[in-house]
Amino acid sequence: MSGSGKPKVQRRLAAILAADVVGFSQLMGEDEEGTLTQVKSLRRDIIEPKAVEHHGRVVKTTGDGFLVEFSSPTEAVQCAVEMQEDLASRATDKTPRPLQLRIGINLGEIIFEEDGDIYGDGVNIAARLEQLAQPGAVCVSAKVYEEVRDKLPYPFRDQGERLVKNIAKPVRVYSLFDGNGAAPQTSPPIPERPSIAVLPFDYMSESRDGEFLADGLSEDIIAALSRIRSFFVIARNSTFTYKGKAVNVQQVSRDLGVRYVLEGSVRRSRDKVRITAQLIDATTGAHLWADRYDGMVDDIFELQDRITASVVGAIQPSIRAAEIERAHRKRPDSLNAYDLVMQALPHVWSLDATSNRVATRLLDQALKLDPVYPLALSLASWCSGQRVIYNWSTNPESDKRDALEKAQLAAGLASDDPFVLTVLGAAHTITREFQAALYLLDKALTLDPNSAWAWNRSGWLHTFRDDPRTGIDHFERAIRLSPFDPMVFNSYAGIGDAHFVAGRYPEAVTWLEKARLAHPRAAWINRFLAASYALSGRQQEAEVCVQRLLTTYPGLTVTAVKAAPPFSPEVIDRLCEGLKQAGLPE
Repeated sequence: MSGSGKPKVQRRLAAILAADVVGFSQLMGEDEEGTLTQVKSLRRDIIEPKAVEHHGRVVKTTGDGFLVEFSSPTEAVQCAVEMQEDLASRATDKTPRPLQLRIGINLGEIIFEEDGDIYGDGVNIAARLEQLAQPGAVCVSAKVYEEVRDKLPYPFRDQGERLVKNIAKPVRVYSLFDGNGAAPQTSPPIPERPSIAVLPFDYMSESRDGEFLADGLSEDIIAALSRIRSFFVIARNSTFTYKGKAVNVQQVSRDLGVRYVLEGSVRRSRDKVRITAQLIDATTGAHLWADRYDGMVDDIFELQDRITASVVGAIQPSIRAAEIERAHRKRPDSLNAYDLVMQALPHVWSLDATSNRVATRLLDQALKLDPVYPLALSLASWCSGQRVIYNWSTNPESDKRDALEKAQLAAGLASDDPFVLTVLGAAHTITREFQAALYLLDKALTLDPNSAWAWNRSGWLHTFRDDPRTGIDHFERAIRLSPFDPMVFNSYAGIGDAHFVAGRYPEAVTWLEKARLAHPRAAWINRFLAASYALSGRQQEAEVCVQRLLTTYPGLTVTAVKAAPPFSPEVIDRLCEGLKQAGLPE
């Protein structure tokens, strides 16, 4: 007993085998008595004898599940293989629906009670591995694999790291199918880049005359996502095999080799239509995003286009956030170029000097691992461009050259990638090659009309070219496509600058303040905000903005600002006049 009078928790290291009967509920629904007889026979003739033979202890049994403790992971794996072999041999007899087991094995510390029950993550992970196993298969953790790989002659397959429910860190999984030498039931490997399957949307109304809407919506979303080169998107013919079926998204993930699944439904009531959609990380079952759209049947095709754009615009930042989080959970010594790019992304989009330095360092590491990785090259180009535009550069001409060279190299490797083309367009904007920038951004938007960032960069280009009306329209489209994107503040700032170009200083103040409040660290917003306040006659607020600028940019002058953003000379003159009135040194 401890000093508090509570019994001391007892722990030990053990190999835990968790198994369950596949499709138990369905089997019970079809033949309750026959299924119970088979399960009892399974326990009596296979589970218990094999556990004893391999020095294991059956901790407990549930209706369709079994938990067995071993002191040796080698014995646990041998026992699992022999269980599956014996069960497979039974499938050749006259039983109409032979049972199948899924088995998971983990090696870890467990808590054990006086009554013989066991608890802890060592047990929980075994149960999660069981859920990941295919029918007739065994999944083991990396700890088990390391212990047995040189001792047992079984063909394990590396399934990679998987997030499992209620376990903080990813678990590396190895699978072992059929111990009798039969071909394993292989699942396609999940690609490194974001992978997604769009399931056919369910049509929930009694009348089937609107089913075309649900099918058309699914097809449009697949087509739109396929234009995003950084995504791996399952084709329509594969996903539509699930139409009309009750599906388990984790099974879809295993069947198709994807990490994300989008599913939804369409309901119609007279002249009204309601469409819902949700994005799921199918490897964990976690919901990443969900939304609902309402409209009128008369406007059905316009509504379908709007929903497609909205869904795709929402999916991109949701998946990006999930991929970034996944990269952050990986061990530092296991990071590849893709992981480093994912870790760099939030810093790239933060648009402040400190984040720019972090992003540049991570992207440099990625390019050392893979010098011809188009996404890494494009993002590194944009980081160099940021240093020029936002007055962070110590050598603006060098950064301009670097931005253009990396963007051109990326475009040479991926000439039809909308994101890569957008970055090259941004690089040409920085060097004031506006005609080339316009061509590239228009091409990017033709390839992917749902790219919020391409609309954002097009908004800036038109604003730089003294076309604030088009600029504002394009910024608004970017916001509408991706309203929760961390980059949305940049579109607010763009609308503010466009109003400045048009000479509407009070409106500029409204939007620039909105941008500043959305992202206070982006001190560069205060350049046009200070000038807008000054030219609106609000001297005190203008001086506060200048103080914010000088806190982040010590020694900043009007002359330095004049050389940075690629606005027309007339706009730059008004900006400089406003900054001088606000008190920024010349």
